[in-house]
Formats: sequence, C-alpha cells, structure tokens
Amino acid sequence: MLKSLNDIVELAKAKEKRRLAVAAAADRPVLEAVKNAYENGIIVPILVGNKNEIEKISKEIKFDLSGIEIIEESDPAKASIKAVALIKDGKADILMKGLVSTAPLLKAVLDKENGLRKGATLSHFALIESPYYHKLLGVTDAAMNIAPEFAEKVDIINNAVEVFHRLGNKNPKVAIIGPLEVVNPKIESTTHAAMLSVMNNRGQITGCTIDGPFAIDNAVSKEAAEHKGIHGEVAGDADILVTPELNSGNVLYKTLMFLGGCTSAAVIMGARVPIVLTSRADTDKSKMMSIALAAAM
Repeated sequence: MLKSLNDIVELAKAKEKRRLAVAAAADRPVLEAVKNAYENGIIVPILVGNKNEIEKISKEIKFDLSGIEIIEESDPAKASIKAVALIKDGKADILMKGLVSTAPLLKAVLDKENGLRKGATLSHFALIESPYYHKLLGVTDAAMNIAPEFAEKVDIINNAVEVFHRLGNKNPKVAIIGPLEVVNPKIESTTHAAMLSVMNNRGQITGCTIDGPFAIDNAVSKEAAEHKGIHGEVAGDADILVTPELNSGNVLYKTLMFLGGCTSAAVIMGARVPIVLTSRADTDKSKMMSIALAAAM
C-alpha cells in the first residue's frame, strides 16, 4: 500500500531514468521542478524552448545543464510540436508543459497524424497525500473534462485504474462520488454511478472494484459508511474518487490542497505517455512529485 508521495519517488528511483521532454522550458518554476527531479535521479530532461532564456534561468537557480540536451525553439506552439515529436520518435518517455498555454500543447498531443492519441479520452488524475487518510488517494477529473458523458466516464475510470496498475495496485477500489449514497433518478451522477457499478460487476470495466453512488464521507470513512449501513470493499476505503464533472472535481481538489493540508502529484492520462501539466498554484513539491509520478509509471 502506498502511503505517501515519497513512496512514489522511491518507485521512480528504482526504475530506469525516464526521458522528460519539456515544451517551452524557459520557465523558472518548471525548471526548478525539473532540476529537483533530475538531481534526485528520476529523469533525464530534454529542454525545448528559447535556449538563451533556459540557460539564463538555469544559471540563476544553479541548475547545471552539462550534458542536458536543449532544442532551440522560441515559439511555444512550435516547441510543443517538437516536444511531442520527441515522444513519437521514441526519444522521450514523458511530456511536460512549460511556458505554453494548455491549448497549443494539447493541440500538438491530439494531432491526428503527428500527435500522441491512443483513442481514449484524456483526463486529469491527481494522487493525493492527506494527513487524514491512511493511504494515497486518487481524484479524477479535476481539470480536463467539463461535463463528461457516460462513455467518457468509463475512459476516465480506465485512465485512473491504469495509474494504479502501473504503481503496483492491480485491483484499486473506485468510488463514484455524488451528493448522496442512493440512486435518485433526477440526479444523473447517481444513476451513472449505479450503471458503472453494474458494468464492473458484469466484467465490462475490469481491473478494479467499482461501487457507488457514494457521498464523499462514505467513500473515505469507515465510520461514516457504517453509520449509514453501507458495506462493501470500497466503502470507507476508496483508492480512487471519480467526481461527477469538472466543477465538483476542481473544487474538491483545490479544497484538499488549500484547506486540507494535502500534497498532490498530477498527470494527464489517456495519451501514449503521461503528461505533466502543472498549475501556477501548485507548490514546488507538487510539481516535482508530478514528475515523479509520471516517471514511476
């Protein structure tokens, strides 16, 4: 059982160093995270961007670039295309967003001819370390899918389950979250939860145990679940929380970060490789842990 994000770092260190392609790398917070991961022996970076700016920032943060490949490209959109090409050509294993907006990066990722599509829905997955929970907890989707249709929720679950499989948990417990723990035909999140549970029971979604709907307290607290008479493998012991849509997912994620004393590592799943797409609001530790999570898979 993985209990802390430091466990993820150790998993990453135990693997062969992954090659990290950073699109538009001339960004101080990104280079600080890359430096940290590099010095911890987790990755070998390939920096795509304005070479002069990359070297200037690296000098300021005492990041020794000796032996590190820098590919010159001042245009952020073109830097994204070049970083994606490194992945496609087998020269890199992980993609990271630098000083480029999300839209051009994802445009390069999703390009039908030269991108990294593999058919699945792209989704945001966060691994949360909480002082109030007994193990690492996955949360999805807090950043990508605004109002996912039912079929997209199946992809989102499969993406999250893939993370846990790669980290060594071959049967993660998936809780489908909503405002209450019973099915209400007027509340779509509860009917979706019931349908997803049945699909899991019938072998249509595999590699995990799915239950729901759950109010969030029933998913993470055995006491709360027992108080409401909710039993089963997932109740009070979830590995993954699947939120109904982006509003609730984003609010949950940021509340955990800013009011819950939590730390996170986050990646985008559903492409051929994990994508590290950090936020300006993320702490330095979270950014480095996100790289470690991608490298541990």
